Amino acid sequence: MSATGKKKSAGKAAPGTKAAGKPAAGKKTAGGAAASAAVAPAPRLATYAKNTWCPGCGNFAVLNAIKPVFQELIAAGTRPQDIVLVADIGCNSKIMDYIGVNSFDSLHGRAIPTAMGIKLANPGLTVVVHAGDGAAFAEGLEHTLFAAKRNIDLTLIVHDNGVYGLTVGQAGPETPPGHKGRSTPYGSIEEPFNPLELLQAAGASYLARGYSHGKEQLKRLYAEAIAHRGFSVVDTLQVCVTFRNMYEYYNARVYELEDHDPRDQEQARAKIREWDYQSDGPVALGTLSVRDRPVFGDQFDGYGRREIDREHELEAAFAELT
Repeated sequence: MSATGKKKSAGKAAPGTKAAGKPAAGKKTAGGAAASAAVAPAPRLATYAKNTWCPGCGNFAVLNAIKPVFQELIAAGTRPQDIVLVADIGCNSKIMDYIGVNSFDSLHGRAIPTAMGIKLANPGLTVVVHAGDGAAFAEGLEHTLFAAKRNIDLTLIVHDNGVYGLTVGQAGPETPPGHKGRSTPYGSIEEPFNPLELLQAAGASYLARGYSHGKEQLKRLYAEAIAHRGFSVVDTLQVCVTFRNMYEYYNARVYELEDHDPRDQEQARAKIREWDYQSDGPVALGTLSVRDRPVFGDQFDGYGRREIDREHELEAAFAELT
């Protein structure tokens, strides 16, 4: 959870995304029409809410990366009301207060099933989930895995700082051993797991990793994830300066992927496994894995629709019971 605190594409559409000007149903490609002189200036998407994140919080980078992606989508023709942010509990969820699009504040760990309902009810919406590592990989892990298994057309942005920041540094699913917090005053004894390795096995069709010290890369990854048809996840190493300041650690280990084919699943798995979320191994940033899979919900169109005489159906159902 957040605290109170690819290869380089050079303008080409990333693997698994749709080219600008040819967005898939329900997903809009960022940047396509933005270069046209005839396009109106992008809206500011500002709100009246006062930002209360800690100075230096990695959430600022996430906000400053996702907002221009939405602005480009709107400039390309998406209505602001057709973009829906879904979040739950934690400092990361405040991002909904700071962006002027539709939003839904869910229960802790339940943002993904809420977003699935929204997307299935109205497939034309662009639905983006923000969740901390606690919500995505602990309380809501089962929902995250089933979203990957089903390949629902959602984008999940994980604010991964390795602690429950809102509960003042409590150890979470991605906290390494030795972390001292309110719940582990003598140091955490649990080891983290590799969430991207698990999500690749579960079937997620787009996996990427970003870092809150690289806004431009985050913007590119978020745009790719939203344009991708299927369940897309960007695990964002979002630093909590108050309870787990990892800037020095990450700065010494992160590198941007080059000459990497994200469609080669063995190569993707090797890059994902380079770092186990606690060791001194290299930390790859960029698009790690992309694959094409059937999208959950597309099959429903084949079922057809029919008008239902509700009163008649209810009478018939009760008649069978009496």
